[in-house]
Amino acid sequence: MQKFLQIFKLPDLRNKIIAVALLLAATRFLAHIPIPGIDVNQLRSFFQQNQFFGLLDIFSGGGLSNVSIAMIGLSPYITASIIIQLLTILIPKLQEMQKEGGEAGRAKLNQYTRYIAVPLAALQAFGTILLFTRGSGGSAPVISALSPFDWFVTILSVTAGSMILMWIGEWITDYNIGNGISLIIFAGIVARIPQFASQGLATYDPSTLPTLIGFAIVGLLVVAGVVVITEAQRNIPVSYAKRVRGNKLYGGVSTHLPLRINTAGVIPIIFAISVMLFPGIIANFFVHANNAYVANAATYVVDLFNNRIFYDALYFLLVVVFTYFYTAVIFNPDEVAENIQRQGGFIPGLRPGSQTAEFLYKVLNRITLAGALFLGIIAIMPFLFQSATQSANLTFGGTSLLIVVAVVIETVKQIESQLIVRDYEGF
Repeated sequence: MQKFLQIFKLPDLRNKIIAVALLLAATRFLAHIPIPGIDVNQLRSFFQQNQFFGLLDIFSGGGLSNVSIAMIGLSPYITASIIIQLLTILIPKLQEMQKEGGEAGRAKLNQYTRYIAVPLAALQAFGTILLFTRGSGGSAPVISALSPFDWFVTILSVTAGSMILMWIGEWITDYNIGNGISLIIFAGIVARIPQFASQGLATYDPSTLPTLIGFAIVGLLVVAGVVVITEAQRNIPVSYAKRVRGNKLYGGVSTHLPLRINTAGVIPIIFAISVMLFPGIIANFFVHANNAYVANAATYVVDLFNNRIFYDALYFLLVVVFTYFYTAVIFNPDEVAENIQRQGGFIPGLRPGSQTAEFLYKVLNRITLAGALFLGIIAIMPFLFQSATQSANLTFGGTSLLIVVAVVIETVKQIESQLIVRDYEGF
């Protein structure tokens, strides 16, 4: 409470938090600017028949179910980030720009990400709107037939909405009050809690009370598990040899190198959702194709993604793969081992350099496996519960709780770090 009150006593920090809150409110405003020509009844029917789009709607903060200009959310920007990170690994010039370019190099890579996000947003906007105009799974079209001019204006509006969200996300990040992209997704999830609660109360049945109590208990356990996994780390002891410089003695201290179990945070789940979005949308383009082979192949892909076992297995696998991928991107054992050696440090019992790097790789792979499996189970937990209870209201589950808790922890830590800096300044 003392730290909470201290926030409002510091004008600059208070202004930052107010600015971030206003920017998040702006994203909620965008999610409620609809595209004209929507059949509301068919819209409800569409989301009842397409559970995957119901999950995507959670990440878009209701923008998809409202068919708003923010309907595709930050998915194009996230996908563009994945592409840039893959290219950074494959192209030496980009890798050198990331490592040695400093702030200018990172700014250049961010600019490339924005360039790629624009055509991806236009493509995804076209695919999503086409899906709404054709209907899916036997449902009637959600959007009436559009003229060529209407198509142009609609795609331009949805693309612009996604780019505005991207700009707001980067703006929020610059305030150092949490990650902008994560906070926007967090705001979208939190904004749906009242709707989720009202649906639960409207469909309340005393016979389902044990199920609801069990769901609440599991929810608390998931929150506790997320906190434990997010905060858990393996401390690698590091010692520094004594060095004499002139008349002074340096070094001779022991510290530790923290390796987090969940280094990647919630990014793997967000990446997995973005990647799984495209096959279904692209396949829906060609369901009514004139070529029978193309139409049958597209129908097969759509049916495959509607298969619960296949969907859950692929979702789980992608989360695990992206956990390892993103961990490898942000933590390089070779660089860490080199930095330790350069500073005169060593891990007891290991030689500096390659042997230290091999040890770090081994430990990192093992603890990342635990974090990846945890994220994978959390990701598919809502679907497992929905299958067990036959209740569509339990879709709001593990993934949403994971993002909410992780973002809150990250944001609180950043605010605390700024408070500590100001404490030192005052001291």
